[in-house]
Amino acid sequence: MSNSVVAKRYALALFELSQQHGQTGSIQEEMKELKKAFRDNKGLGELLDSPKLSSTKKKEIIANIFKGVNPLVLNALYVLLDAKRLNEVQNVFDEFLTLVDDAAGIAEAKVYSTRPLTEQETNALSATFAKKIGKHSLRIENIIDPSLIGGVRLQIGNQIYDSSLSAKLDKLQRKLIGS
Repeated sequence: MSNSVVAKRYALALFELSQQHGQTGSIQEEMKELKKAFRDNKGLGELLDSPKLSSTKKKEIIANIFKGVNPLVLNALYVLLDAKRLNEVQNVFDEFLTLVDDAAGIAEAKVYSTRPLTEQETNALSATFAKKIGKHSLRIENIIDPSLIGGVRLQIGNQIYDSSLSAKLDKLQRKLIGS
């Protein structure tokens, strides 16, 4: 999630509009694709940021590249362009996706483990820790970290739950040295 106040305002406006029109789900999917498009094509951002092109020409480029995109999303891109805030587009996408997840009771989580988690283990972690943070479920990204030795380390936002064997050994070592 970004710390951009500007991005939060634009994302909130788009989120409220998408809710009013009952299109939150479809716009969420388009946002994920647009986020990839802007991230993977650095030249696109540079082209749209170029002072050599007029605002009208930039809008034509956006319209041609993103044919078939929801008009609300297209208009949001035009508003960002007109306000000279297109450099915030990735942050707006991130904020919008966060708002949708919050409304649905979903949180992003990273689970570090020594091996890939099974679907059953992922579901159990999601159910257990979602309740602790007041959400319905977690969208878990499993990251393999052999240095944990065993167990898992779960990160949700800025909260970390560490039940890894390496953390327990470190704690035991501190206890033994401190005694």
